Amino acid sequence: MQTRIAGVAYVLGDNVDTDQIIPAQYLTFNPAIAAEYKMFGKYALAGVPDAAAGLPKGHVPFHPPGADEFVSPYTIIIGGKNFGCGSSREHAPIALAAAGVTAVVAEFYARIFYRNSVNGGYLVPLESKARLIDRVCTGDKLVIDIAAGTLTNETSGETFELHPLGEVAPIIEAGGVFEYAKKVGMLPA
Repeated sequence: MQTRIAGVAYVLGDNVDTDQIIPAQYLTFNPAIAAEYKMFGKYALAGVPDAAAGLPKGHVPFHPPGADEFVSPYTIIIGGKNFGCGSSREHAPIALAAAGVTAVVAEFYARIFYRNSVNGGYLVPLESKARLIDRVCTGDKLVIDIAAGTLTNETSGETFELHPLGEVAPIIEAGGVFEYAKKVGMLPA
């Protein structure tokens, strides 16, 4: 796991559910097949409607016109409350990771999205102490320092505190729960 993550923000609102992150019609793709894994990136956040997603600063496409259709230029998602709610779809963090997202920073998560993110080692789910969707804009340049527990908005110059990852840090660092189990001898390497 990187201890410093730099990227460009994509800001969402409260209660972004797994159907918005990856709509059901795209679940026919198999993430174990490289060509199909890319499709999860292409359709990540395809279910976020313009007006209903609670976007605080207006809608900007996650895949802007003229950009790569599979990988988004936005690598850090800023979410509000209850990020990843809805079904227990493990494809949601896979879709974000396939689109190039390395971290999601939300006020708090639906537990199943959080666990799927950690267990699969797909992305780093961090929780903020402040309501960042009101302080960060889509397109802002951000730096997350996991060891220091901070997120710095290089565009505005503000720094915000993050909650520590705690006991899930070694699992994320290992690349997911199975890699962690191998590393600590719970499974054969």
